Amino acid sequence: MLESLDYLYLPAPDIDASIKFYTETLGGDLLWRVRDGSTWVAAVRLAGSAPVVLLANHLQAGAGLLVYRVNDLEATQRTLKEHGWSIEGVRFEIPQGPCIVFRDPGGQRLAAYQLVRPFMNTHFEGRFDT
Repeated sequence: MLESLDYLYLPAPDIDASIKFYTETLGGDLLWRVRDGSTWVAAVRLAGSAPVVLLANHLQAGAGLLVYRVNDLEATQRTLKEHGWSIEGVRFEIPQGPCIVFRDPGGQRLAAYQLVRPFMNTHFEGRFDT
């Protein structure tokens, strides 16, 4: 059902300090940094085959997400609900396509998205808003 773990979506209340830690301390490559109003999101690649780390200043501490790509979001939603997972909030759009946040029976959050706009995977590369 889960195709790949594509993103680690992590809280970064101080976006500049977080970028510095993930790039200078951990040796990651900053792929992009974009702003929409007061919201900042930055993408850092820590390893060649690992998921991209998305640092976001709008997430609360402890609210990080594992973001998995799925082939069929509707089927994934049905299956997870049948097995005791709950939906958190409503379906929303990320640049790549529709996304849903789930909670497992133990309360762990997980997101699933369907890739309907693959060109968005590289859309922000090299963009560094100030």
